[in-house]
Amino acid sequence: MPDLLFVYGTLQQHGGAHELLAGQASLLGPARLQGRLYQVGHYPGAVLSTCPEDRVRGELFRMRHPEVLLARLDVYEEVGPQFPEPHEYRRAEVVVMTADHMPRTAWTYLYNRCTDCLIHLASGCWITAK
Repeated sequence: MPDLLFVYGTLQQHGGAHELLAGQASLLGPARLQGRLYQVGHYPGAVLSTCPEDRVRGELFRMRHPEVLLARLDVYEEVGPQFPEPHEYRRAEVVVMTADHMPRTAWTYLYNRCTDCLIHLASGCWITAK
């Protein structure tokens, strides 16, 4: 199980819900995911993309106790059997690129619904777009 977590929205340092990571994860630095970023109400959603120009910018963290933190984040993201399906997000292992161009496998939460009516955030950065 990877001990890395890629966040691109409210869980980022200036995202509003970062306190969920406090004491549970250490910031490694900026990273990017090959994907498309959308505005979903007052928070973002990312989906994977095969287009190299599509990038989601976020932060990479090392989790101290992945099983514990991921269980907590599953509740925050409403992922799991106790929540109605289809879930808005799904937890997935993805490959992200660090600032020094190193690929790393990390957990993230991907948007799990139709994006046709959502606003695409072409910059790939939710913090600057909000």
